[in-house]
Amino acid sequence: MVKTKQILVVIHLCSFLVLLYSLSMIPPLLVALLYKEKNFFSFFYTLALAAMFGGIGWFSTRQSKVQLRTQDGFLIIVMFWLLFSVISALPLWMDDTLNIRLVDAMFEGVSGITTTGASVLNDVSGVPKSVLYYRSQLNFIGGLGVIVLAVAVLPLLGIGGAKLYQSEMPGPFKEERLTPRLADTSKNLWLIYLGLGLACTVAFHLAGMPWFDALCHGLATVSLGGFSTRNESLGYYDSSAVEMVGGIFSILAAVNFTLYFIVLGRRSLKPLYHNPELRFFLLILSIIVAIVCIELYRSDMYGAKDAFVHGFFLTSSMMTDNGLAIADYARVPSHTIMLLLAMSFFGGCVGSTCGGIKALRFLIMYKQSRHEVNQLVHPNAVFTIKVGNAPIQDRVLRSVWSFFFLYVFFSCFFIWLLNLMGYDMVTSFATVAACINNMGLGYGETAVGFGTLSDPAKWLMCFAMLLGRLEIYPMLILCSRAFWRF
Repeated sequence: MVKTKQILVVIHLCSFLVLLYSLSMIPPLLVALLYKEKNFFSFFYTLALAAMFGGIGWFSTRQSKVQLRTQDGFLIIVMFWLLFSVISALPLWMDDTLNIRLVDAMFEGVSGITTTGASVLNDVSGVPKSVLYYRSQLNFIGGLGVIVLAVAVLPLLGIGGAKLYQSEMPGPFKEERLTPRLADTSKNLWLIYLGLGLACTVAFHLAGMPWFDALCHGLATVSLGGFSTRNESLGYYDSSAVEMVGGIFSILAAVNFTLYFIVLGRRSLKPLYHNPELRFFLLILSIIVAIVCIELYRSDMYGAKDAFVHGFFLTSSMMTDNGLAIADYARVPSHTIMLLLAMSFFGGCVGSTCGGIKALRFLIMYKQSRHEVNQLVHPNAVFTIKVGNAPIQDRVLRSVWSFFFLYVFFSCFFIWLLNLMGYDMVTSFATVAACINNMGLGYGETAVGFGTLSDPAKWLMCFAMLLGRLEIYPMLILCSRAFWRF
């Protein structure tokens, strides 16, 4: 009986989330009406289908009042992200103007909602404006997670959302909250997120972009999604101001959003300065920016000014897993690109919209490695590993190293599989780095786009994007026997 009730509550919540997500088809539908585009119907049909199935599932199980368990939270997250991906792909697949196959629509939809930004479309500039807006909206919604938005209204259903929130939010300290009530936490995160998106849109417009392009790039930048309205990405505008805006807001979006809440609450910038993860992230970012700028200048590609602008923007975009690019990105010296691809595994701060392993985990591993060296030198000494003034518990250390191992293992496994499919090592490494880190910029055969991948490779990279977005554990937990022992 308990099992039946738990299954019903999972169906109930998934149906509600599908119903909620169906409303996201309204803005691109209105854009299609505004520009009198035929793909209005593809958004309308998707809205109708998602609302119908979500509504039926929600109303038919609305009496299921059972408290969520940890298992249910993980199951709902994974199931919904799979449904999320399918629904996101539907308007692209049904759009006659795009004329793309299901596998390509799925790749584009998964890439958008996981904020990867890898595209299979050959001519982005020729795509209808409603689709361009829709792709950026996918980035924006996926950036902070529709689940975090949903927990603000889950109390209305009589079910707490804490288990969903802990499963969705990235990082090793998932229990932290901004406010005592989880619904308030969700609302505060989204208000900060929306504010940053608005500021980025206005900044892009002031830098010279038309309002429509500024809106699309603003949504894609603060989500670190990387979808652009142009084939050349930001390189199309040939503007130092545009690239500087893109680089600065990429960094701002890679900061832990809880810090913004604290800064606004205290009306002081001191929390930013005193945060050890942010200082570590900015230190590593500064070092990589300096190296890339020097290498671009040393290769005679650019003069000193352009080398700095392009180097700052490209490093900020790739290291934070944004994925916006300069026009001649593929001509950058290969050793520089390989460095940036490797740094995409670093990512930004936990609690941000970036992908990758995250700076805090690297900081903890660095401190523990230094601790081990000191312990070997002084075997009888007692050392405590701290981040700032906070000691790190053994549980967190085990979690960080376990996650690091799994992340590296799956990355190597995906690289090997692509290599087995016939792709060279550079293409395999770059493609996996772009997808599992949700970064979106390939190299080698995928430098011009991901449409050249075979169908099996596209499905594999869809899985890699979802695995990276959910930080591996939720999907692995569903594969364990212990999980299914209700």
